[in-house]
Amino acid sequence: MARAAAIFAASIAALPAGADTVVAVRTLRAQTVLTAADVMLSTATVPGAATAIEQVVGQEARSALYAGRPVRVQDVGPPAVVDRNQIITLVYVSSGLEIIAEGRSLSRAGIGDHVRVMNMSSRTTVSGTVQANGTVRVSN
Repeated sequence: MARAAAIFAASIAALPAGADTVVAVRTLRAQTVLTAADVMLSTATVPGAATAIEQVVGQEARSALYAGRPVRVQDVGPPAVVDRNQIITLVYVSSGLEIIAEGRSLSRAGIGDHVRVMNMSSRTTVSGTVQANGTVRVSN
């Protein structure tokens, strides 16, 4: 009896663990902020796909998402707060010195994303991180 239980336990442990996959309910355009009505769970297991609806709700589609297809984690990201060609404030802080300048964003980006920005005064391109208030903090 104990041996049968051990064999049963070993056979269950050998089975692959199933996971749900998030799929799009309808075709969604890029730059659409996803809601719970836009996605559902499917029993298929797809490597790299989101496994919980909470992972994608509130995120922005980086490319078109097609109905019935899995939503991969890299297909979504934080909603953009900076648009391409938008005039933004650049902030550089180092050793108590703060420099503020005007810049033009060279791409769309969300909070915490890195973005390249052209400094409007010097016409040089710098990189920085988008802050919650829409400014870009320039790194050294």
